[in-house]
Amino acid sequence: MFKNSRAAGTLAFAVALLSGTLWSGATQAEPLKVLTAGAFKEVLLAVIPAFEASGLQLQWQNDTVGNLVKRIEGGERFDVVIASPSALRTLENSGKISGGTTNLASVGVGVAIREGAPKPDIATVEAFKQALLTARSVAYIDPASGGSSGIYLAGLLEKLGIGAEVKAKSVLVRGGYVAERVASGEAEIALHQISEILPVKGVVLVGPLPREIQNFTVYSAGIAAAGTQKASAHALIDLIRSGEGAAAIKTRGLEPVQ
Repeated sequence: MFKNSRAAGTLAFAVALLSGTLWSGATQAEPLKVLTAGAFKEVLLAVIPAFEASGLQLQWQNDTVGNLVKRIEGGERFDVVIASPSALRTLENSGKISGGTTNLASVGVGVAIREGAPKPDIATVEAFKQALLTARSVAYIDPASGGSSGIYLAGLLEKLGIGAEVKAKSVLVRGGYVAERVASGEAEIALHQISEILPVKGVVLVGPLPREIQNFTVYSAGIAAAGTQKASAHALIDLIRSGEGAAAIKTRGLEPVQ
């Protein structure tokens, strides 16, 4: 939720949605259904109170990008999907979304350890490699689940020449917060998008990957071609791209993009 000092501006924006200042006729027969990639989940949760203060309602579910595409291609109903540009292009090509897409934010990959544990050196590529090689176990998203960070990391580990060593002690996560495996003691190190590390209690963010091997994933919004609540969908996207939305994005480990 937004800080109290921002409440007046947030409420004014929400009231504008309902009054038609931004979108006229944003009425709902049923809640707006939003499907979001996990990395953007915390931002969505932050803006829901302002969106619903306008009298509109929202339901959401999160999943890996790959699974979101499968669900939508399989016929699942939705109004807004927040995923990577490549995933949205796939959905555009199959006619599931229309009207273009809107970039919202980008996020990089970070390293997390259990709170109180010694912090490994990850300042350079070589130090990062050694940290993974000496760790008892390393958790990251299972690439087979279609998660953006897992797919990138699997390729990165191979390029760094440590793919086999890390795979032998990897804790592959099908979805959700990878850092929870560190909090529980199941893994020593977690590699995941920073916005999915920060919400996990009992872990600390060591830092982002070294600049030379960092990967930033952009998250964009698309509106269902067959959706009946396009005005409400546009209102949500505008809220995320407002000053209030940008503040929520930054405090949750992402950066706004145009």
